[in-house]
Amino acid sequence: MEIDVRPFDGDSRAFFEAGVLAFSERPHEADMPSWDALFEPDRAIAAYDGDRIVGTAGIFSFDFTVPGGVLPAAGVTIVGVHPTHRRQGILRRVMRMQLDAIHDRGEPLAILWASEGSIYQRFGYGLGTTRTRLDASRERGTFRLPHTPAGTVRFVDVEEAKRLFPPIHDALLPRRTGFFARTPAYWDHEIFHDPEHWRRGASEAWHVVHEVAGVADGYARYRIRDAWDDSGPKSTVVLTEMLATNPAAHLDLWRYLLDIDLMSRLEAWNIPADDPIFLSVAEPRKLGMAVSDGIWLRIVDVAAALAGRRYGTAGSLTIEVADEFCPWNDGRWWLSVEDGVPVAKAGTDAPDIACDVTDLAAAYLGAFSFAQLADANRVRELQPGGTARADALFRTDRAPWCPRVF
Repeated sequence: MEIDVRPFDGDSRAFFEAGVLAFSERPHEADMPSWDALFEPDRAIAAYDGDRIVGTAGIFSFDFTVPGGVLPAAGVTIVGVHPTHRRQGILRRVMRMQLDAIHDRGEPLAILWASEGSIYQRFGYGLGTTRTRLDASRERGTFRLPHTPAGTVRFVDVEEAKRLFPPIHDALLPRRTGFFARTPAYWDHEIFHDPEHWRRGASEAWHVVHEVAGVADGYARYRIRDAWDDSGPKSTVVLTEMLATNPAAHLDLWRYLLDIDLMSRLEAWNIPADDPIFLSVAEPRKLGMAVSDGIWLRIVDVAAALAGRRYGTAGSLTIEVADEFCPWNDGRWWLSVEDGVPVAKAGTDAPDIACDVTDLAAAYLGAFSFAQLADANRVRELQPGGTARADALFRTDRAPWCPRVF
């Protein structure tokens, strides 16, 4: 029987169970209320073998921070095909339908976290942000300079965390490229929802807030993974999220996490590549930091995406973009920035640089420079100085980073 790929129309539980199965996992009843609260059925696509769902793709509709602005973005999620139906071209058909729908909706960007990075580059996704893993021995967490706390840290329960944490996140939202706005439902069901199967053998989440004169300016959410042997405690602090609105609060929270009694290690799966902890400790190599991929970004509409961000200088640039999967992007695009205002449209001038749409995505948020991409043989300079002009325009002050997997 031929597989039918079409917009989903049915029971949300059936879609969720089919999506989880694609990842070789079993659904948990405790997750259904959260799924129902956040699921956007009108943006879901399913592949049907008869009346059975064998492939899924969903979207969260996000407001996404880009350099100097905010753009609507499709947060692509729960994409998968059942092991029984792989290698039949189903994923390509699902992605074709999804990107066409995103384009028709007028969203210039799509973003996702990839189970395997090679999968989505076939469909034009480029490496838009990075993340850094940390695995530090507590005894090696000494700061290079004496640390004087700028404020205080205290425990809060979930209800107080729900009140204090969102304003801190929202204060950072316009300042850190790669963030997406969180609705109250998202906070409730994705951040504070804490079922046991999400903990991977660690404790329930602990919540602490950093304050100065009673005003909250930072928070951390973490778990404890207990471990003991005959020599004593070998437990680990597992950081799930830490955000602060200023460097002093940020360092105070790191100092708190590194100093928790009876702990031997501190682990974090996702901190920014430019986190100041690396420059703060006496032995940075002992932090066990390793950079990996974060968000993968798809530029769905080149002109709208280029016009929707801000730039480091005035000037103009013509880019030859190759986009096999979304042919409406394929061609020359002219970008001009004057008095801080960008204009982007189809171009006719000789191109300054040429690249694939995946490479434009890698430079779009500022994760990588065009010079870096050229060194990797991914960008071609066609006019003298074209790469330098592109980097001057696309320059950002901070590395893009997304603190949350969706």
